[in-house]
Amino acid sequence: MDQVLTGDKAAEAGALVTAEQPNRRLWARFGMPLTVFVCLMGSWEALIWLLDVPGFLVPAPSAIVQALWSGLVTGLYFSHAAVTMFEAVVGFAIGSLLGLALGTVIVVFPTMERIVYPYVVALQTVPKVAIAPLMVVWFGFGITSKILVVALVSLFPVLVNVMAGLRSIDQDRLDLLGALAASRWQIFRYVRFPNALPFIFAGLNTAIVLAVIGAIVAEFVGSNYGLGFLILQANYQLDIAGAFSLFVVLSVMGVALHGSLKWLERRCVFWINIEARNGL
Repeated sequence: MDQVLTGDKAAEAGALVTAEQPNRRLWARFGMPLTVFVCLMGSWEALIWLLDVPGFLVPAPSAIVQALWSGLVTGLYFSHAAVTMFEAVVGFAIGSLLGLALGTVIVVFPTMERIVYPYVVALQTVPKVAIAPLMVVWFGFGITSKILVVALVSLFPVLVNVMAGLRSIDQDRLDLLGALAASRWQIFRYVRFPNALPFIFAGLNTAIVLAVIGAIVAEFVGSNYGLGFLILQANYQLDIAGAFSLFVVLSVMGVALHGSLKWLERRCVFWINIEARNGL
């Protein structure tokens, strides 16, 4: 009887622990970050009021929220954010495809590394802030110059990761496929490319964040539209709260783009998640 009661108590305790686990996960995932955020904003607001810091130096969070609400309600932020988003996404797509193609060609044909790769590295070492004015001179103040700057920024991270991924293949696998008389295309399709996907997505995740920065830099140089243009206007008018509210919009855009890419990665490289869950 005692053993039965002991077994019941153990089962009850196990059920309680099982019931508490979702709550703990929710707290760790949402509750704790939200609590830290509220504490930080509250401390920031209190310090601004206690130290009487002027709004044109450091704005209070309440002023930033007010500027953000004003920009969203009037639709001003939406229209300009759409332009910046378009520049970032299209430039990212062009730069990523170029990086993927160049990286593949360099790995498949090693001679191309000595011919092409030094020029790519040399181009990457030139600051994009210096290239952006040239793009404006060559392609005008329109959206083309911004897209090209973003493409240049996005190219290198993807290229380097594509090369690393395609070269990380186990030599034993290549030897086995060689013994089975597999063609170069079959080796690439069934072994090299799937093996390189985690590396490729690592490069894409870096490039998508840099793409947003590239779009803003290009808009700083010469533009009449976009979030970069609005940030410049806010700085000229000493509207620091407005500039901070635009930083919030930019951050949300970057997080949304990065989150979308992570979602795509989980579906394309699904075996990585399975291996992680199995502890492999």
